[in-house]
Amino acid sequence: MYQDRDKYQKYEFNREEYNKRMEWYQDARFGMFIHWGLYSIPARGEWVRSVEEIPEEEYLPFMKEFDARDYDPKQWAKEAKAAGMKYVVLTAKHHDGFCLFDSKYTDYKVTNTPAGRDLIKEYVEALRAEGLKVGIYFTLLDWHHPDYPHYQDKNHPMRNHPECGNENRDFSRYVEYLYNQVEEICTNYGKIDIIWFDFSYDDMRGEKWGATDLVSMVRSLQPGIIIDNRLEASGEGRGSLYECNPKPFHGDFVSPEQIIPPEGICDVEGNPMVWEACFTMNNNWGYCANDHYYKPASMLIKKLVECVSKGGNMILNVGPDAKGKFPKESSAILAEIGRWMDKNHDSIYGCSPAENIPKPDYGRVTRNGNKYYVHIYENTLGPLPLIGFDKDKIVKVRALDDGHEIPLSTAWMHSDYPDIAFVDLGPDPVLPDSVDYVLEVEMKE
Repeated sequence: MYQDRDKYQKYEFNREEYNKRMEWYQDARFGMFIHWGLYSIPARGEWVRSVEEIPEEEYLPFMKEFDARDYDPKQWAKEAKAAGMKYVVLTAKHHDGFCLFDSKYTDYKVTNTPAGRDLIKEYVEALRAEGLKVGIYFTLLDWHHPDYPHYQDKNHPMRNHPECGNENRDFSRYVEYLYNQVEEICTNYGKIDIIWFDFSYDDMRGEKWGATDLVSMVRSLQPGIIIDNRLEASGEGRGSLYECNPKPFHGDFVSPEQIIPPEGICDVEGNPMVWEACFTMNNNWGYCANDHYYKPASMLIKKLVECVSKGGNMILNVGPDAKGKFPKESSAILAEIGRWMDKNHDSIYGCSPAENIPKPDYGRVTRNGNKYYVHIYENTLGPLPLIGFDKDKIVKVRALDDGHEIPLSTAWMHSDYPDIAFVDLGPDPVLPDSVDYVLEVEMKE
């Protein structure tokens, strides 16, 4: 199907290699998603063309307006880094088919707009300058391409238009186009750390996308790259790695969307899996001018902690406006998260579930080696119980933000709870951090 497709080595799953490439990702725990494209001009969400069934001739004129005049990827990268994020994923192409990169396979691209330049190139350079890992989102759908199913495809804007029938459409030509564009992404921008495909549905999954050849090409051109699971699943799917029978196009991580798994994610044999929950700040991925329902930073901090306490990552979305600027609400939330992360990042980076410690009533617990991080969302009446900790193995307890000693409570050593360690937070009933006050509990090895 593809020209020279046999030049790439066929990928086969190797558990040792898999574990190695996932190390940095599991240490990072926190990333930024960015959805930006032509849909930022109508500003009613990234699915606007599908939801409103907008014909192509009414959507294409947005190209004449896309000038990216406020696009400053250096500022994007600085805000992500200041928020404590370790990687960023940007939509090189979303479902409308418009490309933020200079593809030689289409005219439907940013270099043919008033912006007039390859925005992915600038983005990649800006991330590297800040030491952030580079992620590229790439859609599997394409509502612009003539060979992609139109009529009766449940997502296509022309799904209810029988005059847009599929009789003369050759899906193999579309798959070749998909392959060629992904090859461009993997060839023209240096090292790419993550490629985030989106998404499979109905019978459009796996080899329908030519997934084996596609992944073999990606992994050959970008050794060590991390790939999500949506060549074979969607936001609610798990994929073949979950089944412990990984296909050549298996996902490296599971990608639950707008939900945190109740108990984390394990495969069918009970082994913990790598996963990343993706969330919007408001109710849309792409810019929506009238959507001001932003989740408060305090909530998002606690949800990040929840993800880490269950063994997962969190990637938080920003939808820049039509000119390329972060909404002021998004920037304010990022800054507030960053102030908390600046003091408490040790309880996030490199942390995993504290499997031997039950979730406390007042918060959550994360762990890095012999250090446990007790996240306190609300104070207790009286000394704070460290349920599940062996009090004879506690080396010391410190406040994570400034390192001061948190003493064990001697008043309760001979109480009705002789096996429970209590700590004394002092006489002030108000926590020093009203969102999440973190204690570092060091245990004997």
